[in-house]
Amino acid sequence: MSLALVTGASRGIGREIALALASAGHQVIAVSRTPNKDETNQRITSIAGDISDLAFVNDLHEQVQRDHGNIEILVNAAGIFGPIALIKDSNPHQWLETMMIDAISCYYTSRAFLPAMLDARWGRIINLSSAAALHQPGKLNSAYATAKVALNQFTRHLAAEISGSGVTANVIHPGDVRSEMWADISAKADALGEAGVDYKSWVDWVEKTGGDDPKKAADLIMKLVSDESANINGEFLWIDNPLQAPIDSWDKPVDAPPWL
Repeated sequence: MSLALVTGASRGIGREIALALASAGHQVIAVSRTPNKDETNQRITSIAGDISDLAFVNDLHEQVQRDHGNIEILVNAAGIFGPIALIKDSNPHQWLETMMIDAISCYYTSRAFLPAMLDARWGRIINLSSAAALHQPGKLNSAYATAKVALNQFTRHLAAEISGSGVTANVIHPGDVRSEMWADISAKADALGEAGVDYKSWVDWVEKTGGDDPKKAADLIMKLVSDESANINGEFLWIDNPLQAPIDSWDKPVDAPPWL
């Protein structure tokens, strides 16, 4: 079995992914700002830290390699929705924090743990994205949507660099999950009043339907870490039967640019 590292692993989708990997026999390093202090699963080791801090990620890499070995499965599940505001009214610190956690941290962790995967000629990097990156731009969620667009494009570049190496990189959309982040979205939509009516309608719809089961995302992760998925690289993947029907994913690149 492999050694996996999951960020945002103390709750919500990240927690479900960590549990699924552990249940399958993998050893899991669960990283989050507020780790589960009462962890009873002997296959899960919790580490506290901020993955948007490069110094922490570098120290994490050294600690994990020293105490556990090389990471073979990396799942970047940490994320925040960030400010719901017009750009002109947004808080720059909150806007940048969203970019750092939702996108830049995935660069930090991938950069740190990828070399050992390449040396072993086997590895899986899976980033949790969002359908927000595929919708037409709208008002109020520029930080979150921009971060997810950046994450998608980063993953495509990473996939191109590692093609044929035995290592793959993909993004998944976990669906509309009623996590703690969802409660944050609901509270911010309420605070906006009339300006947040579209978000409130979205929140109410997910509350009414119950949202997507986070186990669907965990199931998709388990498929991607299997040897049967060795040829899946650089893709945007959807969970099975999401509440929101899949929309067109990113376009496939052309065979050659027109100037060649």
